[in-house]
Formats: sequence, C-alpha cells, structure tokens
Amino acid sequence: MADTGFEGRYQEGDTPWDHGMVDCNLIDIVLKHKVEPCRALDIGCGTGENAIWLAQQGFDVVACDLASTAIAKANEKLKETAVHVRFVVADFLADAIPDSPYGFILDRGCLHCMEKDAERLSFVEKVYDLLDEGGYWLSLVGNADEGEREVGPPQLTAYEVVSAVEPHFEVLSLISGYFGSDQEVPPRAWICLMQKRGC
Repeated sequence: MADTGFEGRYQEGDTPWDHGMVDCNLIDIVLKHKVEPCRALDIGCGTGENAIWLAQQGFDVVACDLASTAIAKANEKLKETAVHVRFVVADFLADAIPDSPYGFILDRGCLHCMEKDAERLSFVEKVYDLLDEGGYWLSLVGNADEGEREVGPPQLTAYEVVSAVEPHFEVLSLISGYFGSDQEVPPRAWICLMQKRGC
C-alpha cells in the first residue's frame, strides 16, 4: 500500500475525499448497532475527524495514514478537543500498527484502493489479524453501481467486496448508500459492517 501520491495531494489541498466532517455512516453504524466503546483503529484517517469523533464517544483510538501532512493536520485539530487519539504515520500493509488488538476498525476508502485481488487479500488478512475475536470492521467502499464519476473514489461491486472479505468475516450488513460529504451529489458507497469469524 505504498504512497500513490497522497502526501503530495494533501500538501496541494487536492483532497476531494476530505470534507472536514465526520462521516454520517460511521455515526449511524456506531449508534444504531450499539458498538460499545473499545480500542479502535481508523485506517487511512486523513485529517482526523472520524478518529476524533470516536474518541469523543469513549473509544481508545489509534489512527494511521500514509500522508504525514494529513497526520499533522489531524494533530492540530486534536489540540482543540479534550480527547486523546494516537495519530501515526504508517503504511497499513507494510508497517507494524501499534496497540492491537482492536475491537473496532474503520476504513473509509482504503479497501477500494487495493487494485489487485492479492492486495485486497493482504489488506483483509491484516485487518483480521489486528481485530479481537468477534471484533467489528466498518468499511466504506466506492460503489460500482453508480458508474464512473469525473471526480470520485475507486469503485468495487458488491461481489468484489464480499469475495474479498470471505471467509475471514461475516458480513452483517452491506448497504448501498453514499459517503458522508458536503457535496450536492456525494459518491455512492457500500456501507459494509463485518464481524471477525472465529479461527
């Protein structure tokens, strides 16, 4: 999961995925499914809104991103709050992720960046290894049902999502929705909540 230009894009402000707001899908899943506060990991956390929101709900949060500029911005935002988040610069696939295991993992737009089946498998296996038994993974994935957008995330079909996560995870819900966004027409997303299967 080498940096494919994310650092440069954060430096230039070319980050159409970063809306300065907590993703509504995260709020909905945590509150509706009553995900209890636990140790949580935000993969590809960007400038930190989702990680900070989780910490405000009582989660013990580690958040990682490839882009050091994104992490610096996240730490600046964190100073304006009364919570603690451990923000780290890390390549999720290549680097050790601290403080595992986790009870809850969020990835907003990371799984769909894995272009090859082998990369997706490596990503899924790492999430699996970092989760507690019975832990939850919320993945927000670009939805190929929409068709290509001029500006938008990579997209996967429902079949590609489910094929990637089986047999490691039980899919609790796979809903077609939209990324939380301030755009008039946000990109469509798969909102996929999973639970780690037993060994």
